[in-house]
Amino acid sequence: MNLSVALITLNEEANLPRTLESVLPLVGGGRGEIIVLDSGSTDRTLEIARSYGAKVFCEPWKGFAGQKNSALEKATGDWVLQLDADEVVEPGLAREICAAIHGPAEARARDPHEVLGGTASAGQAGGTPSPANVAGFWIPRKNFFLGRWIRHGGFYPDPKLRLIRRGAGKFAEHGAHPTIQVKGPTRRLKGALVHHAYPNLRGYIDHMNSYSSSGAEVALRQGRRGFSPLNIVVRPLLTFLYNYFFRLGFADGREGLLLHLYHAVYVSWKYAKAWELARTEAQRASGEPSH
Repeated sequence: MNLSVALITLNEEANLPRTLESVLPLVGGGRGEIIVLDSGSTDRTLEIARSYGAKVFCEPWKGFAGQKNSALEKATGDWVLQLDADEVVEPGLAREICAAIHGPAEARARDPHEVLGGTASAGQAGGTPSPANVAGFWIPRKNFFLGRWIRHGGFYPDPKLRLIRRGAGKFAEHGAHPTIQVKGPTRRLKGALVHHAYPNLRGYIDHMNSYSSSGAEVALRQGRRGFSPLNIVVRPLLTFLYNYFFRLGFADGREGLLLHLYHAVYVSWKYAKAWELARTEAQRASGEPSH
């Protein structure tokens, strides 16, 4: 059972080497493949991907879900591990994945020192059944913000359904954070993905600006069209109070304070942009000029 690792990219030369290096133990030696679907990089992303033996494809941007589904469709392995270009597979997770899709015996035969070295196998991770009975596996994720692992405030374990049997599911659009929907039972692994998402504030704010625009489109489809102080002022405030105090976000120090403060701002932006989109649509429908 070979594994396909599928990624979408756009100008990821700073992150991609670290990500691809982490999956080599899973796909090296002809045991799998790396699929990279790019949407117009102008840096060294494609050169780096090819240097790791990846199968590189280039397509126009179709939205997060559409782009990720297109990458999944290009996979030929029995199992597909979908990653973001700023995520890293921990060594322990790589061993778990190997055991989960090949079985502990074959995983041990491939790397006896590492499999027996104390890392929990898939069978130990909650009694995982044989691959034939599972459609996908949830994987916890360690999110790093300004170089710090954020352990509280709802940012860990942040489980993501990323390892699925090929053809068992696909991504559903949900703004900037599409999720895989699968048919069949799922299980959980213990090893983690390491998410090097936001090494600096500028990058975080730029992402939140983009994500809030995508989130606004989702909110608009859900009927949130009016200018609502509840959503633009009260909801962000309650989000901050809940995550920072009740979910112990303060335990992550200064980085935790900044993260939860600016995440609350993102919530405000999202609903303000939804109102703006609705107003623009109404103006176009009535023939009024937009300002």
